[in-house]
Amino acid sequence: MFVQTETTPNPNSLKFLPGKNVSSNGSFEVNKRDDTNNELIRNLLSVNGVESIFLGKDFISVNKNDITPWDEVKHIIISLINDFYSSGKECVIENNLNEENKDLEEIEKKIIDILDTKVRPAVAKDGGDIKFKEFKNGVVLVQLQGSCSGCPSSTMTLKQGVQNLLCHYVPEVNKVEAI
Repeated sequence: MFVQTETTPNPNSLKFLPGKNVSSNGSFEVNKRDDTNNELIRNLLSVNGVESIFLGKDFISVNKNDITPWDEVKHIIISLINDFYSSGKECVIENNLNEENKDLEEIEKKIIDILDTKVRPAVAKDGGDIKFKEFKNGVVLVQLQGSCSGCPSSTMTLKQGVQNLLCHYVPEVNKVEAI
């Protein structure tokens, strides 16, 4: 098995592509080793310098601290991913661990649809995700995950990209903020 890597706009995040399914039911992020029983995620979070793991459909984004160079951890991460899949496992996560949005207003459904169809594919290319959290008084609150979390260019992307897009398609939207 050959795990490929891609750089992201965030210098402290790398996107690992195992060439296999990673999450069969949604994307999610784990920041603490104790927050999961998943063997691969726990092992990755045990690597010195690794701060969070984000799982997408076919990639794993790993965020590290500023101090640890990628040269010290990249080969360990690739080895852990290889070992996981070599043991016969087909997918890292098979169940949806995310909460579903229930009882949403029509405008919130429209905002989510725009985020899902126009924004999420673009941020997934960079190893991240954007999640709708709330719409109140013209302000859309979103959560940036994976490579987008802590990325130096995420503020510009949020304001010039996401905010302009949502304001265009949903006139009730005045502002987009990350939480």
